[in-house]
Amino acid sequence: MLVIVTYDVSTESKEGRRRLRRVAKTCERMGQRVQKSVFECQLDETQFEALERDLLEEINLAEDNLRFYRLTEPYQMKIKQYGTFRSIDFAGALVV
Repeated sequence: MLVIVTYDVSTESKEGRRRLRRVAKTCERMGQRVQKSVFECQLDETQFEALERDLLEEINLAEDNLRFYRLTEPYQMKIKQYGTFRSIDFAGALVV
């Protein structure tokens, strides 16, 4: 399934800036950044649960915001993109 992860981490304190970096690194391990605080992740159910658990351990529920959007098949019909960024086709051939 395709999962869109969005977050808003309060960076008013030094700890908040550290949290922001840890949240971003956690998301980078599981998906690709499409905007500053938005990631697309191609995950199975087990991977999704692990990502959710890891992110919930990092954020501060009193100061931060975390959202998950789970897109079901065929999700390609539900996505429109404009501009220069092109996401990776995880199902396509990998050319190195």
